[in-house]
Amino acid sequence: MASSHSSSPVPQGSSSDVFFKKEVDPTKHIRPVQSLPDVCPKEPTGDSNSLCVAPSLVTDQHRWTIYHSKVNLPAALNDPRLAKRESDFFTKTWGLDFVDTEVIPSFYLPQISKEHFTVYQQEISQREKIHERCKNICPPKDNFDRTLLHTHDKSRTDLDQVPKIFMKPDFALDDSLTFNSVLPWSHFNTAGGKGNRDAASSKLLQEKLSHYLDIVEVNIAHQISLRSEAFFHAMTSQHELQDYLKKTSQAVKMLRDKIAQIDKVMCEGPLHILRLALTRNNCVKVYNKLKLMATVHQTQPTVQVLLSTSEFVGALDLIATTQEVLQQELQGIHSFRHLGSQLCELEKLIDKMMIAEFSSYSHSDLNRPLEDDRQILEEERLVSLVFGLLKQRKLNFLEIYSEEMIITAKNIIKQCVIDKVSQIEEIDTDAVMKLADQMRMLNFPQWFDLLKDIFSKFTVFLQRVKATLNIIHSVVLSVLDKNQRTRELEEISQQKNAAKDNSLDTEVAYLIHEGMFISDAFSESELTPIAIDTTSQRNASPNSEPCSSDSVSEPECTTDSSSSKEQTSSSATPGGVDIMVNEDMKLTDLELGKLANTIQELVYSASDICHDRAVKFLMSRAKDGFLEKLNSTEFITLSRLMETFILDTEQICGRKSMSLLGALQSQANKFVNRFHEERKTKLSLLLDNERWKQADVPAEFQDLVDSISDGKIALPEKKSGATEERRPAEVLIVEGQQYAVVGTVLLLIRIILEYCQCVDNIPSITTDMLTRLSDLLKYFNSRSCQLVLGAGALQVVGLKTITTKNLALSSRCLQLIVHYIPVIRAHFEARLQPKQYSMLRHFDHITKDYHDHIAEISAKLVAIMDSLFDKLLSKYEVKAPVPSACFRNICKQMAKMHEAIFDLLPEEQTQMLFLRINASYKFHLKKQLSHLNVINDGGPQNGLVTADVAFYTGNLQALKGLKDLDLNMAEIWEQKR
Repeated sequence: MASSHSSSPVPQGSSSDVFFKKEVDPTKHIRPVQSLPDVCPKEPTGDSNSLCVAPSLVTDQHRWTIYHSKVNLPAALNDPRLAKRESDFFTKTWGLDFVDTEVIPSFYLPQISKEHFTVYQQEISQREKIHERCKNICPPKDNFDRTLLHTHDKSRTDLDQVPKIFMKPDFALDDSLTFNSVLPWSHFNTAGGKGNRDAASSKLLQEKLSHYLDIVEVNIAHQISLRSEAFFHAMTSQHELQDYLKKTSQAVKMLRDKIAQIDKVMCEGPLHILRLALTRNNCVKVYNKLKLMATVHQTQPTVQVLLSTSEFVGALDLIATTQEVLQQELQGIHSFRHLGSQLCELEKLIDKMMIAEFSSYSHSDLNRPLEDDRQILEEERLVSLVFGLLKQRKLNFLEIYSEEMIITAKNIIKQCVIDKVSQIEEIDTDAVMKLADQMRMLNFPQWFDLLKDIFSKFTVFLQRVKATLNIIHSVVLSVLDKNQRTRELEEISQQKNAAKDNSLDTEVAYLIHEGMFISDAFSESELTPIAIDTTSQRNASPNSEPCSSDSVSEPECTTDSSSSKEQTSSSATPGGVDIMVNEDMKLTDLELGKLANTIQELVYSASDICHDRAVKFLMSRAKDGFLEKLNSTEFITLSRLMETFILDTEQICGRKSMSLLGALQSQANKFVNRFHEERKTKLSLLLDNERWKQADVPAEFQDLVDSISDGKIALPEKKSGATEERRPAEVLIVEGQQYAVVGTVLLLIRIILEYCQCVDNIPSITTDMLTRLSDLLKYFNSRSCQLVLGAGALQVVGLKTITTKNLALSSRCLQLIVHYIPVIRAHFEARLQPKQYSMLRHFDHITKDYHDHIAEISAKLVAIMDSLFDKLLSKYEVKAPVPSACFRNICKQMAKMHEAIFDLLPEEQTQMLFLRINASYKFHLKKQLSHLNVINDGGPQNGLVTADVAFYTGNLQALKGLKDLDLNMAEIWEQKR
């Protein structure tokens, strides 16, 4: 078989495997060959894992494929449910309503022509030429001899006759299932001799197995024949390969001899010098390591010395440096295996010591005598403690300071009360055990002095707290500033290094000899200047020995760690202490910023604590109603003291605390309520006892009114001696006008000034006072109306009647109040916020009510005379004598009216009032003359009436102030029709 295929072309490379990479389905090309009857079972029974893991030729040949399909495409496209066959695919898929229409070209797609492919053809033409040239050199695989393909298909068909169980990779006859499948025992159970059916079956099985063996041998021989040329080529090239190896071995030997000679002459000496230099450098390293170990060995005693002098920052820096050296320089040294854990425990102990030390410092600083002029106690000690706490990230030390502030504030109040109570002999401390009860036994001046003392000590306390917190805040800000500067320097350094790396282009060559790099033998003194640019030197400890002056060992006195050297920058606290900020702080900018905000909030909290303690002190004193019983002067004094303290704390801490201000406002509201109720009750009693007679005006009230005219709304100071010599006046003179008033109005004006002065003294109660004052003015208006116009004074005071003089006096009193309402309004408007101006409308309503009341009084006076005219003129008869008795009576009543009101009302108001009365008189006279049919005809009756009217006119104009009054008496006659 090998000779028959010797002339056939051999596939190059792995071309022979192409036929086996993708199996060709035998049903496509050749008709399956009927194999011999297979007496073996198709699939073994038993363990499936041992037989079915790999692909099975026996099983796969019965697997269904698409080629077993018996339905063609037209049959699949026909829908048996439709009576009419579809014309095409679209009507079948989209329904019978589908109409084939012409597709309109898209506007978005360009028209493609051959020119679009010109560039591509130019680019691909070179590749196409190369491809055609390769096709000519390497013929395609399809040019193989068809006989090979036919032979391969035939051998593949014969090979398919062999059961697939023989083709499995795990085929082994020692497996019982496999053995029983290949050689079933049923063929060997012979009971009737060689001529029976079992013997024939055994013989048939032997022949069949022999047939399978022949098929396999034929295929193997076929494959060998296909590769025979390659086998012969390998045998012929073996001799040439041996010759090449022999020549190569001789060349390598010659080269090694030459290299050995070069090494002996040129390299052995210099390498020995380099090894000696390397050994010397190693000895220097060992010496420096021993010195470093000696220094590290002294760490614990040095830390103890530093802690004895409260140098916590130095001790922590030494511990951090030592731990860094242990991790980087002395790692793996057996003698120091426990030193790291010991330093960690020592660091935890230092943390506890710093917390205790800061607590002790806070207690001693806040509880020292307030008479001490020093704002800060041991500033350097405070700075050292804060640095140590920040270094260890113990950021809760401010909570300790806050708790100490609360305790100190309580102690300040307690000590002040004890000192004050001990100075007063009237208080028996043995009988009254509680300190709060002893404090309540103080009168207002004593208690006020106590409160003033507490406020002054709280002010000193807040100044100390602010000074201390300012030191802590400056330390935090210095650390934050150093972090930012360090970050900027690192960025600049990185940029410089990047530029240097880009500019440097060096070649590093490694010469290897006896397992060592030549670069390890370079002296480190040549590398140190470069290392200095990128790393910082650090002393091992404050007590480390000075470095050797030797030029080689000098660089070895430093470590290679850039973070171990504590580079510091200096700044100063507000107290003048220099702050040395190192780079070993592990706090981020966010944490430092939060800590700075917490410090500022702690300053505000100190103010709140003092205010809260002051509020509790006030509430403790106010339990028995002590504050509500204060008079105006005492409460104003107390209010001014509290407002001063609030402003002082706001100036110190930068924020106004609201607790004490709220307590002051609460007490002010109670004071306003009591203030208003007292004065309203007083006014009510005055009105109930008022007899509505003109009162004399004392000189102090005239001075009071004069001060208001000067623009000063305040109670004048009492003058001893001067007021006794001055006599009371009959009327009150206000800006040149005379006001006849009752005593209640004089006191009301004084009450109004008390309201205004209270607003000046306590600005926070302006709105409440405005509301209460408007209520008081409304009450006076309504109550005086009830007593005078409503005749309530008849029952309350016991007046017999309400006279015209009472009415005129009431009107004049109301006019005086109306005169001062704009002044009061301006006073309150200057002390209100712009958003509170709407409250001023109360004064507008009050003014309107007062004007209405005055108009009602005037109408009442006219109504009195109107009823008199109606009564008298209804009985008037035109007859002699002249003047008649009716007109004489009318003139008499008019004179009484004028006498009653002229001294009370201004002349203009008197004239206006009498004009209205005259109009009423003319109305009733005209009515009576019409009733009597007396007309202006010049007859006797007309003459009598004219004489009476002339008498009335003469008497009326003879009254004081009514001489120029235009009476127009011609209106009494009806017009002639």
